Amino acid sequence: MSERRTRRQAAMEAAAAEASETPTKPGVRGDMNGNSDAPISIASRTDGPGENIFLFWPNLIGYFRIVLAVASLYYMPLHPRTCSLLYSISCLLDALDGYAARYFSQSTRFGAVLDMVTDRCTTSCLLVFLSSAFPRWAIVFQGLISLDFASHYIHMYATLAMGGSGESHKNVDKSRSWLLNLYYTNKTVLFVTCALNELFFIALYLLSFSSPLLSPQLLKTVGQSKAAAIQNGAQVNSSIISQLFTNPYSAAALEMARANKMDSTWPWILAGISAPVMVIKNILNVVQLVKASKWLAEGDVEQRRIAALAKTRKGPKAN
Repeated sequence: MSERRTRRQAAMEAAAAEASETPTKPGVRGDMNGNSDAPISIASRTDGPGENIFLFWPNLIGYFRIVLAVASLYYMPLHPRTCSLLYSISCLLDALDGYAARYFSQSTRFGAVLDMVTDRCTTSCLLVFLSSAFPRWAIVFQGLISLDFASHYIHMYATLAMGGSGESHKNVDKSRSWLLNLYYTNKTVLFVTCALNELFFIALYLLSFSSPLLSPQLLKTVGQSKAAAIQNGAQVNSSIISQLFTNPYSAAALEMARANKMDSTWPWILAGISAPVMVIKNILNVVQLVKASKWLAEGDVEQRRIAALAKTRKGPKAN
């Protein structure tokens, strides 16, 4: 029995040593999204340090960004100043989490996806509000939301399918698109473009509370006699406030009245400065959508060519 046990143990040890010394074959695709070019060996799964990716500093900043974004959505309908402040901080932290990832050497695929999804969701929520604030332009905002989601989704999918799971969506070769290469590889260009794009929509949001030119309902003000009646406790059914709120002294009504007194000068200036960059950003989205679609189509053509070649080789053998 001892001799059998010894032989069995020796065979198991030899098999384990052979498996550990066998090099990984190049070109073998793993199971991650069906596109991994760098399969993870069993040894790397068991021998590595037990790191918690979800608690990396860049990802913690990403979670805080989500909290700020949700808070800004809560204040969005009636508190434009508070909403704009929270929303702006959430957007600015987008640059900080990237810096933290490089500083602490904690760049992860989860963090990259978390960052991109947070950006897409927060911008979309703001555009949904602008659609309700400016109903005539709702189709434009809906189109911008659709373009943003479609462009980034197809670009990310094309990167995973054609470049492998280890490839970052920001690694765009110049031969494919020099414009996208400049946008993704130059951190200054990336930050300024994204920041001014968000600034334009924030400015539009503030104008919905302050500009009678864009929001004609702001012209419906309460006259002096009606204002005196309100001060004495009378209900004024013809005012815009009483049409929106049953109690003109409610917190929501008072906030709306205060918000309507916002000066529209600075929002107009900010919108004028950032509008050209917003247009450029959406042109980049179109370019990204087209280039990613062509990249996927090239992969489909190559796969069909390989499949057709395999059929022609099998044909003579079958005969």
